[in-house]
Amino acid sequence: MNTTTTIRKVAIVGYNRIPFARANTAYADVGNQQMMTAALNGLVDKYNLKGKLLGEVAGGAVIKHTYDNNLIRECVMKTALDPATPACDLQQACDTGIESAVYIANKIALGQIESGIAGGVDSISDMPIAVSENLRKILLGARKAKSFGEKLKFFLKIRPKDLSPLVPRNEEPQTGLSMGGHTEITAKYYKIPREEQDQLALKSHLNMAKAYDEGFFDDMITPFNGLEKDNNLRKDSTIEKLASLKPAFDKTNGTLTAGNSTPLTDGASCILLASEEWAKEQGLPILAYITFAEIAAVEYVKNQQNLLLAPVFAASRMLDKAGLTLQDFDYYEIHEAFAAQVLTTLKIWESPELSSAIGLKKPLGAIDREKLNVKGSSLAAAHPFAATGGRIIGVMAKLLNEKGSGRGFVSICAAGGQGVTMIIEK
Repeated sequence: MNTTTTIRKVAIVGYNRIPFARANTAYADVGNQQMMTAALNGLVDKYNLKGKLLGEVAGGAVIKHTYDNNLIRECVMKTALDPATPACDLQQACDTGIESAVYIANKIALGQIESGIAGGVDSISDMPIAVSENLRKILLGARKAKSFGEKLKFFLKIRPKDLSPLVPRNEEPQTGLSMGGHTEITAKYYKIPREEQDQLALKSHLNMAKAYDEGFFDDMITPFNGLEKDNNLRKDSTIEKLASLKPAFDKTNGTLTAGNSTPLTDGASCILLASEEWAKEQGLPILAYITFAEIAAVEYVKNQQNLLLAPVFAASRMLDKAGLTLQDFDYYEIHEAFAAQVLTTLKIWESPELSSAIGLKKPLGAIDREKLNVKGSSLAAAHPFAATGGRIIGVMAKLLNEKGSGRGFVSICAAGGQGVTMIIEK
């Protein structure tokens, strides 16, 4: 192995996504391939990539059909990119988009490729439906039977209960709890008030509405299937409206509602990464650089309150490696899967007792919350699982590019007790 390789800087040079849509609304009749292809084609058009041979395209979907087993490559083949551009599927729950960016960035940093695209897509509307396990076994047996009589014997084993379809369940296999169910436990365990959750949700909607009004998203989004803006955004949201919503998970004593939790969502996003040399050759601006990234995982079966808190550990390790403190940033983008999960993360960082109890060497301290999710985040835009990473990285790159300098902190939690943090600099 060559140990003299120089680690190169990784530039973010482009971004694009389609508007995000609540499940079973604007994108009810389209699927992963159509959405991801639309996001990629928008990127190709914006940055004059028609006919270009890129190093690789990486991305994926959390929920996909069996015929989407080579999803990203199939999407690339439907774009105007050089069809010789290779592609691969990655999947790490809600971290899929940001992990894809880390994958492409590492290849650029090591000199393996000069440019690449990272992205993600998810369709809840076009959810795959499977047959029951017993029916599956009967059908497999019938397929191997050599005569009609043998096939008929298998078919006669079918019972009405075998015909009930199976859909993917939004729950952790080892606990049987959904992310919302786990986060309800988090909110109770860490004593996160309903009022604070609703306030965070309101700020997300108001910040995103203002950003839309100011034109911040004009060059970031390609209209698709009749939709021009994220249709989960509520410009008229008020604290009174949020307070009137009933609990969504714990119907009796819960604090998580449809207003302070992200809904099931359809959408796609992608970002263009490159070496400095490639960007200059193509005449593309360097918006910002990815400089550090870290992944972590936590035990959440016994400690069910910690499912979405892995970024707490990722951040601590990443900041140590970077020689930075949590306060050394101009902007913070913390994925708002649930308001309670964001507020818990901030509370742990601020508390020596909670930091010690969860296993951190020291508390990272408080941040300036006026620098947090300044253009709104997932509670307003919504959350198509694999597409959130590209949306957040794109927003952070644009913020830093418009400022002209600075440093951004990104954090994304995921099912399975995992999480990724990233530092983006200009």
